[in-house]
Amino acid sequence: MTEVVRRLRVRRGLARSSPRPWVGALPPVVLLALVFLYPLALVVQQSFQPDTGGTSLQPYADVFASDSFREALWTTVWLAAGSTAGCLVLGFLVALVIAFVPFPGARAVARFIDVFLSFPSFLITLALLFIYGTVGMANGLWTDVTGAQDGPFQFLTTPWGVLLAEITYFTPFVVRPLLAAFSQLDTAQLEAASSLGARPLRIVRRVILPEALPALAAGGSLVLVLCLNEFGIVLFTGAKGVTTLPMRVYSKAILESDYPGACVVAVVNVLISVGLYGLYRVVSRRAGA
Repeated sequence: MTEVVRRLRVRRGLARSSPRPWVGALPPVVLLALVFLYPLALVVQQSFQPDTGGTSLQPYADVFASDSFREALWTTVWLAAGSTAGCLVLGFLVALVIAFVPFPGARAVARFIDVFLSFPSFLITLALLFIYGTVGMANGLWTDVTGAQDGPFQFLTTPWGVLLAEITYFTPFVVRPLLAAFSQLDTAQLEAASSLGARPLRIVRRVILPEALPALAAGGSLVLVLCLNEFGIVLFTGAKGVTTLPMRVYSKAILESDYPGACVVAVVNVLISVGLYGLYRVVSRRAGA
């Protein structure tokens, strides 16, 4: 007993003599502040400084009063929501096939999805342009067969083309967490449900889907935030009638040289993204995800 007490006293003495816990956390916090928080603070500060000088809310009033900003906000929201819904549905189906339908090359497909996550978004958009663009393969084949001057595939420069490109690019971000969740699923539950006569759709609805909800929530929230801030896909599709908030930041800063207005749009975009992420954290915490 005396030896145990002595060791406890020694440990307490070492704990008291050790540096305070916040000292070790100080360097990364300072680095984060310099690399991320300081530039963000400059953007917020610039959003309150109109070109006429001084500090006021006039840049916010000008931006919020413009029809182009409201249109860009609506376009950003519905494109992000539509892309997220498409990614959830397609990602769930793809993950189901890879995880539960035996076929040759399933592991290779799963590994390719991991590689696909590292691709830049504009690369996928360029691939779609090569296939469905005005002078792409599909239109070229149509004109060669029919002799028509133009092909029927002209949707890539419309909002539907942006939607297709975003669903194509961001679906693996839903598939990856789903595959991880399916790998932890107890196969005995599936065998028991099947032996009791449950059909595949019922097994998916009653057994697999409840286990996949946390992964769906995680992947869907990530895709939603990424789509809200996506710039490259909209730019490379050449959809001139599609203006999102990131495109509005680009046009105000580069084309119009309206830096306070660009900062206002950027601040709004950041607030929407952070707000949605906070909402996801609250919902996932209540759901126990």
